[in-house]
Amino acid sequence: MEDESWKLDTLIELYSAVSIPQVVIFCNSKHRVEQLADQMNKKDFTVSFLHGGLSQDERSLRMKEFRSGASRVLISTDLIARGIDVHNVQLVINYDFCNDIDNYIHRVGRSGRFGKKGIAINFVNINSSKDRLQLEATEKHYSTTIMALPQELEEVFAF
Repeated sequence: MEDESWKLDTLIELYSAVSIPQVVIFCNSKHRVEQLADQMNKKDFTVSFLHGGLSQDERSLRMKEFRSGASRVLISTDLIARGIDVHNVQLVINYDFCNDIDNYIHRVGRSGRFGKKGIAINFVNINSSKDRLQLEATEKHYSTTIMALPQELEEVFAF
């Protein structure tokens, strides 16, 4: 299995460098969601997580906390990719690049709602043929170019 420790390092760097009201971080599995939440909490970053393995009451409580702003960072599977509207989500991070091209637009569409500016960041290992192929297929499917994140983050996060 390929080393993806760079993803956690990059996430912590982003988290430390910018102030965003609310963030949704997508992972491709329940295990990965819980693993990332645990890693972030161990590093003293407060995050919540959500996936289909939680009870409906637990999912409802965590969404209520996120909507109210009590929780600023929500790590989730595609469970919330469609139909979830949270007013202050300005950043979506695809920690794991979306396996389903059709879900990609729904994931990134969680940010910048209600007339606000939103940003989507994809963690893609350009040295991985799987990631590269998924990125190219997504760009082709949506007739777009997904650009690399510039070094000067202030340019991107000027809300």
